[in-house]
Amino acid sequence: MKTLVIVESPTKARTISKFLPSNYIVESSFGHVRDLAKKKMGIDIENNFKPTYEIPEKAEKQVAKLKKLAKSAEKILYAPDEDREGEAIAWHLHEILKPKNFERISFHEITKKAIEKAIESPRKIDMNLVDSQQARRILDRLVGFELSPFLWSKVARGLSAGRVQSVAVRLIVEKEREIEAFKPEEYWTIEAIFDANDGSQSGETPSSRLTAKIEAKLHAKDGKSYKKFDINNEKKAKELEKILKDANYKIANIETKDSKKKVPEPLKTSTLQQNANNRLHMSAKDTMRVAQQLYEGIKLGERDAVGLITYMRTDSLNLSNEFLNPCHDYIKKEFGKEYAPAKPRVFKTKSKGAQEAHEAIRPTHVEFAPKEIEQYLDAKQFKVYNLIWTRTVASQMNEAVMSSTSIDINTEDDAYTFRATGQTIKFDGFLKVYETDTKENILPVVKEKQTVKLEKLDPEQHFTQPPARYTEATLVKILEEHGIGRPSTYAPTISTIQDRNYVDKEEKRLKPTDMGIIVNDILVEHFPDIVDYDFTAEMEEDLDKIAHGKRKWQPVIKEFYGPFHSNLEKKTKSLTKKELTEETTEEKCEKCGEAMVIKTGRFGRFMACTGYPECKTTKPVPGSEEAKEEEETIDEKCPDCDAPLAKKHGRFGPFLGCSNYPDCKYIKKFSKKTGVECPECGKGELVSRKGRRGQIFFGCEKYPECKFTLWGKPSGGHCPKCKALTVLKGEEEVCSDKECGKTAKKVKSLESKV
Repeated sequence: MKTLVIVESPTKARTISKFLPSNYIVESSFGHVRDLAKKKMGIDIENNFKPTYEIPEKAEKQVAKLKKLAKSAEKILYAPDEDREGEAIAWHLHEILKPKNFERISFHEITKKAIEKAIESPRKIDMNLVDSQQARRILDRLVGFELSPFLWSKVARGLSAGRVQSVAVRLIVEKEREIEAFKPEEYWTIEAIFDANDGSQSGETPSSRLTAKIEAKLHAKDGKSYKKFDINNEKKAKELEKILKDANYKIANIETKDSKKKVPEPLKTSTLQQNANNRLHMSAKDTMRVAQQLYEGIKLGERDAVGLITYMRTDSLNLSNEFLNPCHDYIKKEFGKEYAPAKPRVFKTKSKGAQEAHEAIRPTHVEFAPKEIEQYLDAKQFKVYNLIWTRTVASQMNEAVMSSTSIDINTEDDAYTFRATGQTIKFDGFLKVYETDTKENILPVVKEKQTVKLEKLDPEQHFTQPPARYTEATLVKILEEHGIGRPSTYAPTISTIQDRNYVDKEEKRLKPTDMGIIVNDILVEHFPDIVDYDFTAEMEEDLDKIAHGKRKWQPVIKEFYGPFHSNLEKKTKSLTKKELTEETTEEKCEKCGEAMVIKTGRFGRFMACTGYPECKTTKPVPGSEEAKEEEETIDEKCPDCDAPLAKKHGRFGPFLGCSNYPDCKYIKKFSKKTGVECPECGKGELVSRKGRRGQIFFGCEKYPECKFTLWGKPSGGHCPKCKALTVLKGEEEVCSDKECGKTAKKVKSLESKV
């Protein structure tokens, strides 16, 4: 008789099947097999929040297949990921299949040893984890299902609100207001270059003179250090320049000391996303997608597929002894005994609710060094794997030893002091494998009381800079610091707030849209608990307590829902769309003379005539980016009258219009670029377009010169069989050539299973 093993992902299934004997059948559920009813709330509020689950249409075919396999199986092993979401998938599968003989197995890495160990030590489905996941799903459904219609009626159709997403938007909006309120302050620094070689030494060469240069900054007067704003205008700077430029200088003090540079911690979900964003310029969503591929298994040449990293949704810094001991031996063998500490290093997890039984994200086999397997990985896979491998190995190496030197250069009367600092690496330690921002600044060898010559003096004006907008990395960091969200939620949260047009990305930083600001302000004023940092963090703690069996899920939901629903009913009756979304102005309509008001639509704020519908005049809000771009012509001619097209903005967002308006009323919508080159003409980029019936397709931006089209979103990859572009289709990346139809590889992350 056969044993049926069920996992979430087909790639994971293929990898695991290689490790098991022929009497095991490994099959995928393709993610979730049940969810809350789609076309209704799916929660019986009066019956203690009892959920109503249904099998989604897209899962019906696979569920039917699993039922058939289950009937002929002697035993079923549920093997989804070992987190709350994975536990919920196992439970939902069990509720559908209802087998008599079943077990739950779990593992942190997909290796033969780990799978065999999991089968030898099965367990029951953990209903505390299931209930915690149910509670999160029900909470999010209650908020979304009840609050979204309120936003539709009071702001604009198509809007939605989420519990954690709304808090993330609030953080971004508040940062933007900090930036807007910022007032720059002036300050000056005085930098100098000194020559420590007076030219009298024998054997002087141009190269030796270069090494004698000392770059220093004005540091103190009469032994008292300058503060940032002590030199706050040009007059003071010029007065100092006059005093300093003709002075004689000497070496007053030299101080050298060694210091140890701390080794980095192993990676967890949040720090993986932060480092991938900062170092590799990858989004959180993209990082998790690639990490999922590495976890599920990569075929290494003639070898079977191998899971290269452990589970990537974790908040633990723990490393198992099964990894630590081989890693310790590897370091001594590859780099030398001096690079390995006396015993493996153990890290203590600081975050609340972290599960120490879980592991940090690490390579499954330390001997698979990145360069050894680079040929089997694509560019992104190699970058993410290299980051994980080097960071983990570095965490088990000795500290680097830095030699820091500071040189004080005084005027002859000791009134003014310049200071130069330098740092050299005395022992590279973990820096042997893991690069940091450590920079060597080698200072020349000098002696105290030695005279030096001022070569250049440079007073420089500065202004304090406003706080920077959040990057994906810094947003993940602040969410974690506030205790908002969990490892599985960071990437979907950041992706969702951009998809909902609440946040844009400008130069890799997150900026709120007009709509994001408006929705945030409404929630902050009228639904403060939804976007309160402490309240949201406490809710996460309650979900953790449910997972640990310390609370029941229904009371947690009830405590939240009662006040939330009562307030929502009150606000629905008392608030009007006009008071929430309109602002009066003193401006008159240039066409009919009626007053203009600032309105809010789905695409943000705009000015509209109060004479609507008789007068339909709209224009950008003065001072907005759209207003600045208004009537800016572009290098494209109107197809109707040959006049230049101009950038315009209306109630439905940006568009291109004829500059000869109102005589010519031609308009053309902006198309969203994909970053994929057109394979037919090689000149244009593929952009998204909307057909006559509203369907989305992708075509060359050089249309009508090039008429190439695709009915799927281009992934940027190419079919390994026929080299045609691949497109995203559900969970897979498939060939765009229907005659080929080859599935290239799975690309969709299971990070958003719920």
